[in-house]
Amino acid sequence: MSESLGSGPVRRPQTTLRHQLAELRGPATAPRPLDARALAALAANPGCKRRALLDGAGVDKAALASALGAPSGFGQSQFAFMRGNAFEAKVKADGGMELMRLLGVAEPGDVRVPDLAAAGPEGRAARTALALREATAAGAWSLLDHPMLALEVAGSPAYLEPDAVVVRPDGRWTVVEIKSFPMVDGSADAAKVGAAARQAAVYVLALERVAALTEGASVAHSVLLVCPKDFSNQPAGSVVDVRKQLSVTRRQLARLTRIEDIAAALPEGVTFDVAACSAEQLAAAVEAVPHAYAPECLAACELAFHCRDRARAADAVEALGRSVRGELGGLTTVGAVLAAARGESGDPDDPAVSALRRAAALRAESLEGACR
Repeated sequence: MSESLGSGPVRRPQTTLRHQLAELRGPATAPRPLDARALAALAANPGCKRRALLDGAGVDKAALASALGAPSGFGQSQFAFMRGNAFEAKVKADGGMELMRLLGVAEPGDVRVPDLAAAGPEGRAARTALALREATAAGAWSLLDHPMLALEVAGSPAYLEPDAVVVRPDGRWTVVEIKSFPMVDGSADAAKVGAAARQAAVYVLALERVAALTEGASVAHSVLLVCPKDFSNQPAGSVVDVRKQLSVTRRQLARLTRIEDIAAALPEGVTFDVAACSAEQLAAAVEAVPHAYAPECLAACELAFHCRDRARAADAVEALGRSVRGELGGLTTVGAVLAAARGESGDPDDPAVSALRRAAALRAESLEGACR
């Protein structure tokens, strides 16, 4: 288990925070666990306090989005989910024989596969940490199937479950990511590989916390990506360097505002309990938490359509993208941008205003020339 979670009795502030988060999602609602995919998306947009709070409280954002009248198509189809599970089962069959062969193990039958069963996520994380220490001390190949790792995010514990972790005889731990998208002629879709690398980087970060307390252990900064070969069901492996993603994830997660600070700023009585609140009450609760919408959210967050509608209604330039927002400086609305371009407002010495007016003049010249 991560050292950040501690091993002594739970402190009263943490208990209070857990009670507050339970009230936010609804006392009768089970929390949605944070997974590596959600953490990777959260790290990509650390300024979004709304997502940080909802994820930290375990709120079902898909159900919340539907209750707000803006259901999201974000997520994996049932067909893709079943296909992925079937492929993963094939890779791990017979004690992970196919997987270990991809790693160059001549006799996969000699690989140790420890039992990681335990009660609850905390128990499983503790059992995983023990299995990792035992495997490192044994100095033999070991395969941990769906281990549980703990990582503290914005003051709240998150439990992560990689597809597998392999312990080498030299004490090096390697994360294994099993995906169902194809690897054609030795390469896969770059966008999908990038998403897998960002997800794997979260696992590597969590593993480093355990390795720091384990003598002789180290964590590889490259992961084994396993995909179907050439649209078949035959596994193919590729080593992916995640050092860049790891550095970004570590930096971005460290920037996240602590969840208790976000929760403390909320008005009294705010709740995201879908079962107990009307759409109007839920909308008011969501609007009480600042967000940082960007078009990239559409591929990573269930609330993206709702946040996009609100950004458009507010005429916010964030709806145009982060790069555009960065170029516009102090101009925060589309109306202000258009007014500055027309020369109706704005400081002419402001580089953004000057560039807008120059662009407007060039556009006018082009349109005039086209009409001749």
